[in-house]
Amino acid sequence: MTNPFQKTRIHPVILSGGAGVRLWPMSREQYPKQFLSLCSERSMLQDTARRVIDPTLFAAPLVICNQEHRFVIAEQMRQAGVNGVRIVLEPVGRNTAAAAAVAALIIAEQDPEGQILLLPADHVIQDQDAFLEAVNAAAAAASTGHLATFGIVPTAPETGYGYIRRGEPVAGQEGAFRVAAFVEKPPREQAERYLAEGDFFWNSGMFLLPVRQYLAELERWEPAVLEACRKALAQGHSDLDFFRLENEAFAGAASISIDYAVMERTEKAVVVPCSIGWTDVGAWSALWDIGAKDGTGNVCQGDAIAWDSRGCYVRSEDGALVAVLGMDDTVVVATEDAILVAAKERAQDIKPMVEHLKAQGRSEPRLHRRVHRPWGYYQSLHAGDRFQVKRLTVAPGARLSLQMHYHRAEHWVVVNGTALVTRGEEQVLLRENESVYIPLGTPHRLENPGKVPLNLIEVQSGSYLGEDDIVRFDDHYGRS
Repeated sequence: MTNPFQKTRIHPVILSGGAGVRLWPMSREQYPKQFLSLCSERSMLQDTARRVIDPTLFAAPLVICNQEHRFVIAEQMRQAGVNGVRIVLEPVGRNTAAAAAVAALIIAEQDPEGQILLLPADHVIQDQDAFLEAVNAAAAAASTGHLATFGIVPTAPETGYGYIRRGEPVAGQEGAFRVAAFVEKPPREQAERYLAEGDFFWNSGMFLLPVRQYLAELERWEPAVLEACRKALAQGHSDLDFFRLENEAFAGAASISIDYAVMERTEKAVVVPCSIGWTDVGAWSALWDIGAKDGTGNVCQGDAIAWDSRGCYVRSEDGALVAVLGMDDTVVVATEDAILVAAKERAQDIKPMVEHLKAQGRSEPRLHRRVHRPWGYYQSLHAGDRFQVKRLTVAPGARLSLQMHYHRAEHWVVVNGTALVTRGEEQVLLRENESVYIPLGTPHRLENPGKVPLNLIEVQSGSYLGEDDIVRFDDHYGRS
């Protein structure tokens, strides 16, 4: 589908800052839900980027993300075949008004008459053609100075979403209506009334904004946010293929959504109602809603069965069989190191439980057993008194930092692939079934000079085995 407003370019801006706590134990702080393949073979981030890959309609996307996720995002974009992506790193989360301001300021430098299409990275859209039709309707409205949001035609009295009430049609803009009101998440009876009236739509959190007009409205309503973003950009700097916003300046911006900062105040807000197969995957119950169900309403993913059960969501992510017997409306999700069992109606209430686990100092809210790094990943296999066993997988051509440890020694055994090891002043080339010992306090580096992934077993021993016992002397990824 071509863009009838070719003179105005649409710049997709993907927001990838959330932690997805309600999808624990699969979604965790260091590897949240947008990086997971929950609804297709690709991650939700990859699906979002590929949704706007048409060069006749869209410019190359810009991703705004948590700085800790930068290498994961870059690698997922490469794997998905999305080229020309620019990645901007937030030192702290400051909600959507600031993120949109940063994007608008960047785009304004090259295309002051352009539009930004703001898309959360963790939404599912099943009808691509309808999505593009809605984008074109919103682009038409935005080309006349309106700030457009997308209202999803509701299919149920959902209490987990905010709502938008449409007003009068916008003259000359087919498919666009004035925004009459934004409504907070309603109680059940009120949601049922909204559904019956037909003038209320789910608030999707997606926007199509003319750059110039959005900046003007933000200047009018929240000038301090805009000024903080200007400073963060002006004082920021490039880091490899990324752009880092300046920490102190960006942290000075108020944490406020576009809805509160601009859309609920401006006279220029319009809503484009659409039916695009949209789901905000905010809880396990949402995945049950869109999942393929058996004859008794169960959704089973992975090696999982639901026997004599109804309306359950059962998922196995660690290869172990998960069997549910005699349960109704239950969520069971098993990963390698955690199992969740919850009433489906309580799926929105997982966050306080995860916060409790985090307050106890547990690692499960933050990390998976498999921890991704820019060079590949490592996976904890076993931990004991003064020792730990890990699997390391290093991508072809990748290398770890030149580093040393004060409290531990390491023994590496190559399982397959080829390893080039720097140990002090010497270099050692290791092949399958060969090993090397790294004494405590010795500078060392691991590289994969080959064309296939390198897999090895690392045995650590010492008085302290934490990941923060690393002194980096040189790092290809700018972490030293």
